[in-house]
Parts: sequence; structure tokens; C-alpha cells
Amino acid sequence: MKDRAIRLIFASYLVVVAVLVAVAVAAVRNINRSVAGSDWVNHTHAVIMAANGIISSLQEGNGAFRTYLVTGDAQDQAAYREAFAAMLEHLEVAKALTRGEPAQHAQITRIETLVNRRLDSIREAVRTRPPGATLEAVRPILAADAGDEAIREIGRAIRQLVDDEKALLTQRDTASYLQAQTTRWTVWTGVVINFLLLSGSAWLIRDVLRARRRAMDALAEANEQLEARVRERTLELALANEKLRAENLERRWANQALDHQLRYSQLIINSINDLVFVVTRSLNISRVNPAVVNLTGYEAKELINTRLSRLVRLGPAGGTPAVDPILQALSDGRDLREKPAVLTGKDGRPSPVHFSLFPLRDGDKVVGGVVTLQVASTETWIPP
Repeated sequence: MKDRAIRLIFASYLVVVAVLVAVAVAAVRNINRSVAGSDWVNHTHAVIMAANGIISSLQEGNGAFRTYLVTGDAQDQAAYREAFAAMLEHLEVAKALTRGEPAQHAQITRIETLVNRRLDSIREAVRTRPPGATLEAVRPILAADAGDEAIREIGRAIRQLVDDEKALLTQRDTASYLQAQTTRWTVWTGVVINFLLLSGSAWLIRDVLRARRRAMDALAEANEQLEARVRERTLELALANEKLRAENLERRWANQALDHQLRYSQLIINSINDLVFVVTRSLNISRVNPAVVNLTGYEAKELINTRLSRLVRLGPAGGTPAVDPILQALSDGRDLREKPAVLTGKDGRPSPVHFSLFPLRDGDKVVGGVVTLQVASTETWIPP
């Protein structure tokens, strides 16, 4: 009888251990699935944010574009270009996020096609707008522009994508809930089975097996330690999530601060009296500040993609060196500071200036340069 009781107790302990292992394995698997589900939820939210960013930037850029057609203001042109650049950035993010999802990636590809078609129509409208056009002159261009219909079509495509992502989000939330329910049922079933087995073992051993009773106490203590470790791990995960949210908030603030800094830098460059040119490696002008337009008489769009030598020449007026010292300095990656030079305005009249060149580098490679001109004389030059 005693041997039979010992065998039964031993067998019951084996069953208890097996249940604990099964519960632990099932709990770990469900936790891993929950973590994976959370990653997918975050991924889905990121896709939705990128899609909303596309339509928001597109609408902002379209409004600035229409304003530019009416006013012809360079600031409005810069505003719609900046908005469209942000839209393309959101589009690239959405493409990267959906690369592993064929259906969503196909939707993003269709949205990209619609966006490119809209951008092509905007480029055509800007190209056909005559310089200095009045409202009556641009009214036919505005009437012919099908921007509202294009934006509505893009908006419908994006809403469809967002609805699909929300449907996926609902499915993933449902899966996470079912996994949590499975975990709870597994744990409680294991607890109930363990309780019944331990009760049966207690009824068998009674007062005869005090040592076995101590073993049961030890097993109960191990159970409590396991639950304590689970609670500690849960607390660690909660703290990690809080830390991640704080880091995301700090990163968002840092990005906002960077955007503000870039905007302030642009305002500073546009407000100085010195002439500022951004040039390519071949000395083609890619960007100018308002001082260039004011002092030379040229519009900014007239100077874009033109040679710097059309306006600026080093040395006194009348001389032409055999080798362009500006191009040579840019190729060598050297700065030129306070060099005497001649600036020729739209009316053909030369003006003495101090020339400075600062190469722009991408790593060790020179990709362009910044040229600043400071008028040498105190005479004020009013363009014709």
C-alpha cells in the first residue's frame, strides 16, 4: 500500500511538472506572438500615418501651386515645392513599409502613378505660365487644370489603402485578443489541474509522508517564484514601452526643432544683403537668394541652370583668364575668400564685388559650392 501510494504521488508529481512545463511553453509562445502582433500593429499605424501624410502634403502643395499661378511669387513656388517634396518623402516611406505586402504595395504603386501624373500636369502648367502674367492671363490655365479631380482620385485611393490597413489592424487586434484569452485559459487550466493533483497527493500522503509534504511546499514556493518572475517581466515590458514612447516623443521634438532651424536658416539667408549662389560642380546656378534678384535685375527662374560665368568673373573688368579659377578651385575643393571680381547685371553694367567660394562636400566628394558676393562700392545699384 505504501509503495503504491508513493508511486501514485510520484506519478502525480510528474504530471504536475508536465503541466507546468506545458503552461510555461504555451505562455512563452503566446507572449512571443503578442510581441509580434504589437510589431505588426505599429507597422500598420506607420503605413496609415504615411498615407495620411501623402494626401495632406499633396493638398497643401496644390493650394500653394494655385496661389503661385495667380501671384507668380517665388515664396509660393518654394512653398508648393517644399510640400511636394514632403509628399514624395511620405510616398517613399509608404513604399518601403509595404514592400513585404503585395496587395498594399500595389495600392501604393497606383497612388505613386496618380501622384506623378498630377506632378506632370503641375510642371506643364508652370511651364505654360507666361512671366509676369496677370490674373486674366492665368485664368485659362487655372480653368484647364484638373487638379481637384486628380486629388479626389488620389484621396479615394489613399482612403481605400487606409481602410484596408484598418481592417488588417482589426484582424491583428482580434488575433492578439484571442492569444491573450488562450494564455489565460492555459494558465488557469494548468492551475486547476495542479490544484486537483496536489489535493489528491495530500489525501494520499496524509501524516505518513511529511517529507513529501515539504516537497509540495517547495513546489508551491517555486510556483510563486515563477509568478513573481512573470510579474517582474511584465513590469519590465511596461517600463520598456514607456521608455520607447518617451524616446519617440523626444525624436519627434528633435525633428521639429531641426525643421525650425532649417526654416530659420533659410530666412536668414534670404534676409542678408550679400548675394548668395548655390552652384553645381560645373558652376551651373541651382539656387539664389533675393539679394541676387534685387541687384542683378534677373528673376530667379532666369538664373536657374545658367552658368555662373554669365554673371560673375574674377579679376578686374575686361580680362578673361585662360583657365577658369573658380572651376579650378571648386574641382580642387579649395575655398576662395574676398577675391576681387566683377558682377554683370541684366542691363550689362559691371559692378565690382568681393567674391568668396565655399565647396559643398558629401563625405570626401565635392558635389557643389556656395558663392557669396559682397558689393565693393557703397553705390546703390537699382536694376532697370
